[in-house]
Amino acid sequence: MPQMGETVTEGTITAWLKAPGDPIAVDEALLEISTDKVDSEIPSPVAGVVAELLVPEGDTVPIGELIARITTTAGSPAPVVDEPRPDEAGFCSPVVRRLVDEHGIDPADIKGSGRGGRVTRDDVLALVADHPPAADRPGVRLVPFTAIRRTIGRNLVASLATAAHTLVVVEVDFARVEPAKERTGLTWLPFIVRAVVDALDQYPLVNAHVTPEGLDVHDGVHLGVAVDLDFEGLVVPVVRDVQDLRLDALADALKETAAAAREHRLDADDYAGGTFTLTNAGRYGTLLTAPIINQPQAAILSTDGVKVRPVAVPLADGGHGLAFHPVGNLALSFDHRAFDGAYASAFVARVRDTLEQRDWEDEAR
Repeated sequence: MPQMGETVTEGTITAWLKAPGDPIAVDEALLEISTDKVDSEIPSPVAGVVAELLVPEGDTVPIGELIARITTTAGSPAPVVDEPRPDEAGFCSPVVRRLVDEHGIDPADIKGSGRGGRVTRDDVLALVADHPPAADRPGVRLVPFTAIRRTIGRNLVASLATAAHTLVVVEVDFARVEPAKERTGLTWLPFIVRAVVDALDQYPLVNAHVTPEGLDVHDGVHLGVAVDLDFEGLVVPVVRDVQDLRLDALADALKETAAAAREHRLDADDYAGGTFTLTNAGRYGTLLTAPIINQPQAAILSTDGVKVRPVAVPLADGGHGLAFHPVGNLALSFDHRAFDGAYASAFVARVRDTLEQRDWEDEAR
């Protein structure tokens, strides 16, 4: 099992892309693996013939464990690899057999494209895509969980079972932010992150990992940013040391990190080491979101939709008038083991006050 990053200790084999007897070139995809950080295709380090697959699909093994053998085409003479002796189904790979059984496919319907007429994994998947299985009940179709959905589900269930989740919400008037946002063309997000960074400086326990012994409080703010992968899954790459970035640089870093995640240009280390996470469902106009904490962090902030609403504003004579301002909610899920509600409330209040009171025109220059 190859090393997928400094913090990754094991990986799950989600699919073998080659079978015993298949030729393979250097850097040609050999298998797909899933870790708690990222899903990846793993290329072959050598050219040759796949001699043996030692670990079945679905098994999780530690980094460094032997999972396959490839007979190289250079160097010492290669052992003889017998040509496959296809049975009536036209294949002999256990991986392909299992895939056929899982989808209930008639082997006679498959035309093998592999060597000697052997059916490959791609042949099976192509047939499944062209002829989706009938539903068990009228009007129902099965959408199997992908590897990333299984990983997300496993991690979120574990987080709920581990942390004492509690939610605190504040309403924010973004009227002071709006002129700078409109002038710069930025979204609300970098302004919120700047306010969060300042608040974390005053309330450092929020920027921490929860351990059995206590809190590992971090000096630097390494911000995890939840990124949606076209509704196929959610990943949380990390923007490091955001406390050192001014508004324009921060906006660029957030945008580039999200783009790199969607284009699968990040490795496992890019998803490791986050100290605080922000998830932005607000672009869909959400009112209130209760996010699940990204373990082992102590808290996660959700930014909800910002909409123009009527608000009461103070007048010079001491009364109040009616105005229309952009308003939205910020929701903090926190681990009650780490700190209490008063501390969490003071933190989000500080974020709110910074957004409502700072001279953002000066910040955005």
